[in-house]
Amino acid sequence: MPHPSTSPQMSRRVVLSAASLAVGASSAVLTACSGDSGTGASEPKTGGTLRAAFAGGGADETIDPHRVNLFADAARAKAVYDKLADLGTDMDAVPRLAESWTPDADLTVWTVKLREAVFHDGGPVRAADVLYSYRRIADPEGTFRAKQDLAPIDLEASKAVDDLTVEFVLHHPLAEFPNALAAFGAYIVPEGTDTFDSPVGSGPFKFVSFTPGSEFTAERFDDHWDGAPKLDRIQIVVADEESARINALLGGQVEYAHDLSATTARANEGNDAVVLVASPGSNMLGFAMKTDRAPFDDPQVRQAMFLLCDREELVESVLSGRGQTGNDLFGLGFEHYAADIPQRERDLETAKALLAAAGVQTITLDTADVGSGFTEAAQIFAEQAREAGIEVEINERNADTYWSEVLTEGQIASYRSGAMPIASHISQRLLTDSPTNVTQWHHADFDERYLQLQSTADEADREVLYQQIQQRLHDEGGYLVWGFADWIVGTLPSVHGVEQAPANTLDWARFDKVWMD
Repeated sequence: MPHPSTSPQMSRRVVLSAASLAVGASSAVLTACSGDSGTGASEPKTGGTLRAAFAGGGADETIDPHRVNLFADAARAKAVYDKLADLGTDMDAVPRLAESWTPDADLTVWTVKLREAVFHDGGPVRAADVLYSYRRIADPEGTFRAKQDLAPIDLEASKAVDDLTVEFVLHHPLAEFPNALAAFGAYIVPEGTDTFDSPVGSGPFKFVSFTPGSEFTAERFDDHWDGAPKLDRIQIVVADEESARINALLGGQVEYAHDLSATTARANEGNDAVVLVASPGSNMLGFAMKTDRAPFDDPQVRQAMFLLCDREELVESVLSGRGQTGNDLFGLGFEHYAADIPQRERDLETAKALLAAAGVQTITLDTADVGSGFTEAAQIFAEQAREAGIEVEINERNADTYWSEVLTEGQIASYRSGAMPIASHISQRLLTDSPTNVTQWHHADFDERYLQLQSTADEADREVLYQQIQQRLHDEGGYLVWGFADWIVGTLPSVHGVEQAPANTLDWARFDKVWMD
């Protein structure tokens, strides 16, 4: 893992605008003092441009809020648009454009009241805009990521009662319906929007410019319903390699660096030129096995992978101990997590026997430098697999196209996920028609059990179904989840208001609440 130097320079995969380069590396003052949470004691001030470095996705980057996939996409969307609800750190839905939601007695009709808010062009946010946005997300030609979370809604039967009231009619009872309103990418756009060259939203910042793979700029929206941001502008720039992001931060070329590794955090714990903000255990790390093709279409081979993995070594080596051991399930610590399933331990001899019986000798593991520790984790896991008699070929894919490629290609791939409700993880990734089903887990009976879970009003009965679904995934699934890392971002000391928050939640990348000295 590259190490930040005391004379930081930009690496080859950072793309910054001319404005970003105005501050030179000499502005970094590196002394031995510990950083704090980033909230500071400064009184909020108005003004300034915050430059934030994120890993990018090249030509795959988008400003269409319904197609967001990358963290950079999500950060841009959060700046320009808003949702009816978003997720708190406990994965509960928090009202945003929705002022309230109320179900009928059998949980099949939910009435959502909108707060008074306006789009950047001055038009009001109306119930018609909400229904248009949701119907666009549900378009079968679009395969938008939030589509599965909105699938319980009968969008033909749902209606605008008035400009500030939406009546959502559901296909079946759904006690956790507010989570759908907070779905990743479920942003509201003005009715009729079909192009995004100059996008209009109701978020805290107004669009200025966007060049995929390079930069995005937005300016303060004074009429935002939640109050105008303190910052004049936010600029998101692309720095794919983690070393580029920390070096840009230390060099004063950006004020915020997203997704830093535990190694980088440890190296800068005594450096008062950077403030580290960590959200413990909020980033799932693992490997995604394709369950529809050899050799991982054999459940015994998947079991062997689970058993040969030394999770403790990965947490200690890749995360420098700043994380928790995974148990091949998403959502450690979240509501409904199956904590009673015993922790899977390494059993090399059983893994060897299963692999020998299956006749597996080689596998190809896809990875890329698209997340902190990805390549290092792949190399360590490859060595662990070789102890079980499996030769692992590591295939370094193009970082710009990694996520779109591994969705359908390959055998096994390095994988990670930010936070979301466990129900959203299932609906987006584990149903037969889920848009991001990277493990290609296709089982009609599993789909039916999830539908049963969604339709179960009794909390105790629903909890039993959550446990059953997770037990099956633990036994047979395609996600080898080896750990949960702290989510770490870095800022300059002049930046305030950056909160601890898991990725994809309300307070993550929330630049409307940030100010600078």
